[in-house]
Amino acid sequence: MATRMSPLEQFSIHPLIPMKIGNFYFSFTNPSLSMLLTLGLVLLLIFFVTKKGGGKSVPNAWQSLVELIHDFVPNPVNEQIGGLSGNVKQKFSPRISVTFTFSLFRNPQGMIPFSFTVTSHFLITLALSFSIFIGITIVGFQRHGLHFLSFSLPAGVPLPLAPFLVLLELIPHCFRALSSGIRLFANMMAGHSSVKILSGSAWTMLFLNNFFYLIGDPGPLFIVLALTGPELGVAISQAHVSTISICIYLNDATNLHQNESFHN
Repeated sequence: MATRMSPLEQFSIHPLIPMKIGNFYFSFTNPSLSMLLTLGLVLLLIFFVTKKGGGKSVPNAWQSLVELIHDFVPNPVNEQIGGLSGNVKQKFSPRISVTFTFSLFRNPQGMIPFSFTVTSHFLITLALSFSIFIGITIVGFQRHGLHFLSFSLPAGVPLPLAPFLVLLELIPHCFRALSSGIRLFANMMAGHSSVKILSGSAWTMLFLNNFFYLIGDPGPLFIVLALTGPELGVAISQAHVSTISICIYLNDATNLHQNESFHN
């Protein structure tokens, strides 16, 4: 008797090389393999484009892709981050480029059959967003010192209201450590689950020995094909959204949410 597979089974983590030291598990799992494949794909692409000392004067499709990725990040950095010189802004580009490239290659790879969507797990996306949040907070303290804490207290606030406003400012600021991870996790899991459910429905209807279902089967198949394109677009657009969010958070950290008048 055939067993029914849950749409969430595609997100299951399985140890490929079990490793245990005391009470700690360091197993090499399918997400680990998936991230290594993503890293290998990116490095392989860059190697073939830049071998022999650089790209061609007339770029091919692969070189154009690498140049497009490389040129994308400086634009939102210059547009979204204000109050800094161009050279200072571009110091943030390498870290943002790594995040953008990881998301750009990792998210669509989850659409490949029998692959694994790393960004569909909240712990992984939380680790990414939390590390970015810590880095942006460090940038804020490096630029402003303890004055960075003034973001939580707007100018001209009456003293009795100060404790409440500080709390109201701190809550959304700290929630940034979760928001990016939750958004990426929710989009990836919801979209991939929907495609999986409709794909399973179409596959089941295809093998039913009923002429009525056989005629009606193209409907679910067309729906799956129609959803695959938008889901691929969502997977790619999440890399862009994450990049813009990082730039906005960096702008807030460097300019203190319009509180620069305090610094003067």
